[in-house]
Amino acid sequence: MRLGLGIDTGGTYTDAVLMDLSEGRILDFNKALTTHSNLVEGIENVVAGLKQEYLKDIKLVSVSTTLSTNSTLEGKGHPAGLILAGYAVKGDIPTREMISIDGGHDSKGNEVSCLDLKSVEQFVNSTGGRLFSYAVSSYFSARNPEHELSVKKTIEQLTDKPVVCGHELSLSLGAYERAVTAVLNARLIPITSQFIRAVLSVMEVRNIKAPMMVMKCDGSLTRIEEALEKPVESIFSGPAASLVGAAHISGLKTCVAVDVGGTSTDIALIEDGVPEISENGAVVGNWKTMVRAVKIRTSAMGGDSHVWVQRKLYIGPNRVIPLCLAASEYPSLEDRLRKAEKVSDRIMDDIFQPVSFFVRSGNPESDDDIHALNYSIEFELENNERQVLDTIGYEPMSVSEIAKAVEKHPLQFVKALRSLVQKRCIYHIGFTPTDALHVLGEYEMWNSSASLLGAELLGSYLGLDPESFSREIKRTFGRNIALDLLAFFTKDFKREDLEKLLSASSFTKFKINIPVVMIGAPVKAYVPELREFIDADIRVPEFHEVGNAAGALAGNIIKRSEILIRPVGSGTEQYHVFSELERKVADNYHEAVDYGMGLMEKLIFDHMSEYGLQKEQIRLDLERKDLDPGFGAQKETRLIGLGIGNLLRLEQ
Repeated sequence: MRLGLGIDTGGTYTDAVLMDLSEGRILDFNKALTTHSNLVEGIENVVAGLKQEYLKDIKLVSVSTTLSTNSTLEGKGHPAGLILAGYAVKGDIPTREMISIDGGHDSKGNEVSCLDLKSVEQFVNSTGGRLFSYAVSSYFSARNPEHELSVKKTIEQLTDKPVVCGHELSLSLGAYERAVTAVLNARLIPITSQFIRAVLSVMEVRNIKAPMMVMKCDGSLTRIEEALEKPVESIFSGPAASLVGAAHISGLKTCVAVDVGGTSTDIALIEDGVPEISENGAVVGNWKTMVRAVKIRTSAMGGDSHVWVQRKLYIGPNRVIPLCLAASEYPSLEDRLRKAEKVSDRIMDDIFQPVSFFVRSGNPESDDDIHALNYSIEFELENNERQVLDTIGYEPMSVSEIAKAVEKHPLQFVKALRSLVQKRCIYHIGFTPTDALHVLGEYEMWNSSASLLGAELLGSYLGLDPESFSREIKRTFGRNIALDLLAFFTKDFKREDLEKLLSASSFTKFKINIPVVMIGAPVKAYVPELREFIDADIRVPEFHEVGNAAGALAGNIIKRSEILIRPVGSGTEQYHVFSELERKVADNYHEAVDYGMGLMEKLIFDHMSEYGLQKEQIRLDLERKDLDPGFGAQKETRLIGLGIGNLLRLEQ
C-alpha cells in the first residue's frame, strides 16, 4: 500500500491526513494545536495521533503552511541585504541594508555599464555580522541575468549565507517589484528552513522514509530543495492547499472554496481542476510581489477573532486565544471570570474588556524562550512596556489585576498592553466566535463554562442573555462570509453597496451557480446563516476539518514558463529568444519561433520528469501571442506554456 502524509501548519491548528495515493482516499486524520514557540511539538502531536501502523507505508510527505504569510504580514523575518545593479529604488523596500552599484542591461539584454563588484565586496564585509541572507536585483535581469549571477558568485566567495537573485523568481518586467520579491524571499529562507527541519525531525523520529514536497501559493507542489531556495512562493501556501483540498474531498473539479480558519476566512475558485491565478502578483500586507498565486479574497475574521463590546458588538480584526481554550489550559481562568468586574463602557476598547486576560508567551521551563524574551526586553521594549511585562506571569491576569499591580489606571497602560501583544511578548485571551459556538452547543472542543461566563458578562452590556448574544455573533459571522462571497464574484462593487444589496429585502437573494465548498473545523454551524443570505449549493464534505492537509497531498505538479521572441534591432533579421534558461540569438523570426516552441516543451517535460512523470501523464497547454506593431516594425511573439501532472495514482 502506498500512503501519503499531508500536514498543514496554520495559525491555530496543525492538521494531518493519511491518504491512499492509489485511490486518493483519506484513511485517517488528526488535529493538534500549533505550537509557535516550538513547531516540532505541534507537528509531533498531530502525527502521534494518527494510526501508527500506517506510518511504515508512507511513500510521500507533503506540507503547507501560513507561517510565511504571517511572518510577512507581521513585518517579521530575518534581516536581509539588497544589492541593486544599474538602478535605485524609489519606493519602500523591506530592508534597511541596501546598496546601488553600477551595472545593469537594457531591454535587449545589452550591458549598460560595467559591474562594480568592488562595492559588493565592501557591502558584504561591512554587513555580514548582522544579516542572515542577501538579495540581488539587476536592471533588466529578465533580459540578461549575467550581472545578478556575477554578484551572487562574489557574495558566495565571501560568505556561506544564502543569496537570492531576482531573475530566479520572476522573468516579468518590473524592477521594483522584482527587488521586493527577492528581499522577501531572502528574509523568509530561515523561517521556511525552520519549518521544514521541524517536519523532517518528526519524520526521522517516526522512521518515515519518504520524499517531502511543499505546496506553493499557486496550488502546485514542489520539492523541498526548491521550497528552501524560493520560500516566497509559499506565501499563500495554506489558502492554496485549502482550495485544492476542497476540490479533492468534495470530488469537484469546479467550485468555490470557503476556508474558515482561526485567523481569517479565505475564498478562492478552482475551475476544471486548475486554481484561478491572480493576474497580478501576490500582495502580502503592503508589499506587491511578482509571485504567481491563487486568486484569494481574505477577510480578517476567523474563529479566533476578538469579540468585544463598546455600546455595540464588534468582531475582530485582532486574533485572541478563545476563553474556552485558555480555560482548558489554565483552570484558574474560570474562577477569575466569575469574579470579573464590570467596567464603564465609556472607557472600554478592544484591549480594555471585562473578559480580557493576558499571559506571558513562551514556556517558563524553556531556556530558549527566556533568552528570547530577555532579548526583547533589552532591545525592543520601552520603560512602560517593561513595567507591565514584569507584572504579567505565566498565569492569566485581567486588566484590573494588572492595574492593581502597577498602581496605574488601565487607560495609562492599555497602549503598552497592545504593543506587547503585537511584539508577541504576551498573549491576549478573550471572547471569540468559537466561544459563541460553545455557548450554543454547536461546537464543543474545550471549556464551555468559560465561554458561557464570558457571554453573560459581555451580553449584559447590550441587554442580551448569553444565548442571544452568541446567536447575534453567529449571524454576523455568517453574514460576513456571504458578503465576502458577494465581493469575490462582483469585483467592481464597493463593500458598502453590497451590504445594502444584502439587506435590501427578505425577498431577494444572491445566487451562485457553482458549488460552495466549506472547509474548516466549525463550518457546519454557519451553513444555516449563509443560506439565509445566498442561494447556492453549499457543501460540507467529509474531512472538511482537515481540508488543507488533504490539499497538501492532492496538489498538482505545475510548470509555467514564458518565452519572449523580439528582434535584435533594426538592420538585421536576427531575433532574441529570452527564456528562464538562456538568451539565444536566432537568424530569423521563423527559426526563433521554432526554437522557442521546442525549448518550451523541453523546459516543461524536463521539470516534470524530475518528479517521475512521463509525457503521457502530463497535460500540456501552449499559448502563442503575436504582436505586430505595423508601419514596417518587426513582429514580437510571447509563448506561454502550462504543464500539469499529478502524483496521485502514479505507479512506482
